[in-house]
Amino acid sequence: MPVVELSYSRLQKLIGKVSKKQISDSLPFLGLDIESEDKDLVRVEYSPNRPDYSTDLGIALGLQGLFGIKTGAIKLNIKKSNDYVIHVEPSVTKIRPFVTGIIAKNGRIDDAMIKQLMAMQEDLHFGIGRKRKKSSIGIHDLDKISFPLTYTTTKRDHRFVPLNSDKELTISEILDNTDVGQDYGAILGNSPQVPLILDSKNQTVSFPPIINAAVTTVTTKTKNLFVEVTGINKDDAEDMLSVVATILQTAGFTLASTKISGAKNTSPKLEPKKILINSVLINQMLGLNLTNSQIISSLKKSRLDAALKGKNIVCSIPPYRFDIFGPMDLVEEVTLGYGIQNLEPILSPSQTLGQTNPISIKLKSLDLIMIGLGYTEALNSSLTSKRILYEMTNREPMNMISVLDSKSQEHTILRDSILPGLLENLSRNIHTSYPQKLFETGTIFSQGNPVNETTSFAGISAHQDATFTEIKSILQSALKTGFDLDIETKTFSHPIFEEGRTASISVHGKTIGIMGEINSKTIENYKIRVPVVGFEISLSGLIFDF
Repeated sequence: MPVVELSYSRLQKLIGKVSKKQISDSLPFLGLDIESEDKDLVRVEYSPNRPDYSTDLGIALGLQGLFGIKTGAIKLNIKKSNDYVIHVEPSVTKIRPFVTGIIAKNGRIDDAMIKQLMAMQEDLHFGIGRKRKKSSIGIHDLDKISFPLTYTTTKRDHRFVPLNSDKELTISEILDNTDVGQDYGAILGNSPQVPLILDSKNQTVSFPPIINAAVTTVTTKTKNLFVEVTGINKDDAEDMLSVVATILQTAGFTLASTKISGAKNTSPKLEPKKILINSVLINQMLGLNLTNSQIISSLKKSRLDAALKGKNIVCSIPPYRFDIFGPMDLVEEVTLGYGIQNLEPILSPSQTLGQTNPISIKLKSLDLIMIGLGYTEALNSSLTSKRILYEMTNREPMNMISVLDSKSQEHTILRDSILPGLLENLSRNIHTSYPQKLFETGTIFSQGNPVNETTSFAGISAHQDATFTEIKSILQSALKTGFDLDIETKTFSHPIFEEGRTASISVHGKTIGIMGEINSKTIENYKIRVPVVGFEISLSGLIFDF
């Protein structure tokens, strides 16, 4: 999860008359997990689907709503202008077809603001932009640019001075010899032509999605900004732009429009969308009896607009809230505005007698055995990322099952293994003392029609003296105690585990999984400080069938 560092004193200035304790107590209600605090500074984790929380300005907007200081949607006030034209040439169509942008004027920029803009930019690249592949953003000093601009392509021998350099380089040199070129150059493939934004004086403004030109560098002397976003999808590009526009307007900038034409490009609208919701649904989901006026008030505290239309409530969603898709998302926003702390638990009115599922009984038995062996149960999402599942574990992404249109970089694929998630848990717990022992039972997925689902069981142990023998004895004890099963092991190779200290696991001659010592490369990737051992087996067809 991305992290942003905040200053309590700065938040107090942005929000209004609130105490440090009020802010600290309210941050979790915005879905912001406090990672650490040190006097005036606090570091919080935020969801990748809320990139507006990558700055204290965005978080201040959310807290103002919760405190009732300012409620309702943040409306973008964009002055129409014909002074800022971007012409798009057809040559970009097959490379990076879309560009959009906005002008921000008469603002104040200090070092803290520059730092936040850079952090927001990179978080947007990572999340919505999918590491700049889908969309990327450039923020420029407007006064160093001569309009109209041209979004075009150029050969790789084109030369300009890139950001953070005083030396003119060719496109090829930037891609081959700079960190940013090496990190993102693969996005452009092997095409001899690359995208470029030029101004009316033929001055290079940007080489998307790689780097801006040095001449447009934003400094503390900058008063006016030009923000451009390029990408392969128009909607994603405008989503990204809407976040930046909202934050800049909140920071005191005056917004003006750009006029974009050519090659199926159009000027951005950045308009709110409307969603209908019924109070009956909200009250059923929350177990409350809220009136329409209470629901509308709660939605406004979540920084949305709402009004009664007949028997329904029409909710206006600002463009930067692209995490809201339908009525169920609005139920969550009503909960936030009403106050999660105000929800009271009640007993279910149902008098139906139920019976525990036999599978649940067996899984519960396994859970209790592992807890008795000193392990703590983990519960990770079945949705994960390519980074966690494959890149960190040195596995090839074979037969990967991707999720369509995910707005979160951390939740893009269905997991085919539980172990990477447990290793990620260890990486997040590096400040906790060892030993750390975790286990999880859950669903994993493999390709098929429909997608195949099986239940997997995995455990890891992390401490200075962790060995193969230890993890083998743990698994053997769990299966023998709970189900009277004996395991057999045979030397095996696997990219997660150390060569020569890895074994396949069999029961009654059937291979069910793998165990061993996690190799040093994987441990280093996760920044874990001690040796780790682990196992993962399939429970489907072993202790139950489905």
